[in-house]
Amino acid sequence: QLQASGGGLVQAGASLRLSCTGSRRAFSNSAMGWFRQAPGEEREFVAAIRWSDGPYYADSVKGRFTIARDNARNTVYLQMNRLKPEDTAVYYCAAGSADLVVPASSYDYWGRGTEVTVSS
Repeated sequence: QLQASGGGLVQAGASLRLSCTGSRRAFSNSAMGWFRQAPGEEREFVAAIRWSDGPYYADSVKGRFTIARDNARNTVYLQMNRLKPEDTAVYYCAAGSADLVVPASSYDYWGRGTEVTVSS
């Protein structure tokens, strides 16, 4: 019900914008979030935005990444600036009621992910 796109291979310092589109049902949820999973690592919270508040960011991306949602287009974006090699991961978008935005278990809908590779 969600599909992320916009990943790619870039050099450190570059920018990428990820997009996530999906069904109206998925986007009717309060919270939209982005997570990422690097090889051999657990999935980690990146950013989230809710109807009522937000945005929220992981400390590692604060000041470099921006999340935004366009409810009319059922789309959520993740603008990623000043990318670093440690940002390399598969990025997933998620939707859910998310009373707590950080845990992945708070989200009911997940996209298939888009791969981001940042070379040094």
